[in-house]
Amino acid sequence: MQLPDFRLETHFSKWEFLAEHHMTASDAESMSMGELLAYASAEQREAFNDMWLGYTETWGAPDLRAAIAATHSDQPADNVLCFAGASEGIFAANNVILDETSHAIVVTPNYQSHETLPSAICEATGVPLDANDNWSLDIDRVAAAIRPNTRLVTINFPHNPTGAILPLDRYQALVELCRHHGVYILHDEIFNGLGATGTEHLPLIADVYERGLSLNVMSKAYGLPGLRIGWIVSQDRQVLEKMERLKHYLSICSSGPSERLAIIGIENRDALLARNCAIVDQNLPKWDAFFAKYPDRFEWQRPDGSCMGFPKYTGPGNVETFTRDLVEQSGVLLLPSTIYRSDLSPSIDDRFRLGYGRLGLDEGLAAMAAHIDR
Repeated sequence: MQLPDFRLETHFSKWEFLAEHHMTASDAESMSMGELLAYASAEQREAFNDMWLGYTETWGAPDLRAAIAATHSDQPADNVLCFAGASEGIFAANNVILDETSHAIVVTPNYQSHETLPSAICEATGVPLDANDNWSLDIDRVAAAIRPNTRLVTINFPHNPTGAILPLDRYQALVELCRHHGVYILHDEIFNGLGATGTEHLPLIADVYERGLSLNVMSKAYGLPGLRIGWIVSQDRQVLEKMERLKHYLSICSSGPSERLAIIGIENRDALLARNCAIVDQNLPKWDAFFAKYPDRFEWQRPDGSCMGFPKYTGPGNVETFTRDLVEQSGVLLLPSTIYRSDLSPSIDDRFRLGYGRLGLDEGLAAMAAHIDR
């Protein structure tokens, strides 16, 4: 398989730890080991300190899988397969469900591997989200794109990079459409639970569709990317078993210490999400005020959920020059929409991704304002 350069990760590799103000992060504020262990019971802390540092089970530790299953409405632990982060799950799902005779449908823009992986395996069709309709998905366009050999539709809500959430009726219509055609849905749900107070999230796809694959990870809504623990939940045991066998060629198993820490995070899900959503509540009005100050430079649309937005840059110059000068001259890192360009749909060249899930936003906004004022 020949894969193109991963533009977003390459950009982050250069700037993420060099820029003074990381203003485009898609994850919630991380915490220290001590802060996470403070949520643990005495038994969990003892188990973490005394654990044996050998290999773990390829499927994931049984108690970890049980904790993940408990975040769903009615899923047994047997319907959970763990991965070394979400990217491994994306890779495994596409390679198990698709082959060279298949056809896939992906929403655009999206996290790059959701497009490049199916495109490297088979024919793929992009269905763009509509910026004039709150970045929503036209189900009729999905229906028109379905072919007799369509095997997979990939979606992501809350959406990266716009923060949009699909209306429930459209979500249900998509499920019924795919059920009618026997098409799998891979739903990237890694931002589920994260957003401003009052955010209404969609039901997890594995709970409402027998061919749904719920992709999740400790990295985003939980704010624990250093654990590198992800998972897919599905009612389709055969697909899970195939992905487990593919995993033998990949990570083989997860980190034992990370599994122990992930259980603590998941079992304290409500507390962690409340903490992270409170940061969103603090930060989002600051972006509102910033854009109100520069109406001639930007068009701002409040996201539905997650901790990301995708405002339009209206000048002067173009978004590529603006974001490059911003990081090189003022140390403020944003993601230009050219990072999200698609080979399957018209590309978007006038927007940028920003984040508001981390602490320290005030300093970055001040640096960004000073840059613009200069």
